[in-house]
Amino acid sequence: MASLARTRASFVALAVGTIAVGLVVHWRGDILGAAIQDMLGDALWAAMITWWIAALVPGAALRRRGIAALAICFAVEVSQRYHFPALDALRRTTAGNLVLGSGFDPRDFVSYALGVLAAIILERIVRERDRSGRT
Repeated sequence: MASLARTRASFVALAVGTIAVGLVVHWRGDILGAAIQDMLGDALWAAMITWWIAALVPGAALRRRGIAALAICFAVEVSQRYHFPALDALRRTTAGNLVLGSGFDPRDFVSYALGVLAAIILERIVRERDRSGRT
């Protein structure tokens, strides 16, 4: 039980850390250029979604968690094609804009895929190091 709590806490820490980096990129990343700032922010957002899913269901297979994260990211992006007053009002708030985005952009799908892939690769590397360190 302690191991599960520690695992969840690790994923929450990764998610919160990714949020912090993402906010820095969002608010101070203009030195990167608009396109890189946007794509990096989207990739970090996708990695954060991957970490939250891992915190919720740490026992789920890594592949399933990655697919779920990608599905959420893609669904949020597609939702940006739809506009009605209440949703648009939410998107105009800081939190709503950070979570739901504001406008559909097909290149975001690539950024999301790269962000989820990076999170999965990082987790695999850490798991392999843990396994090799224990033998």
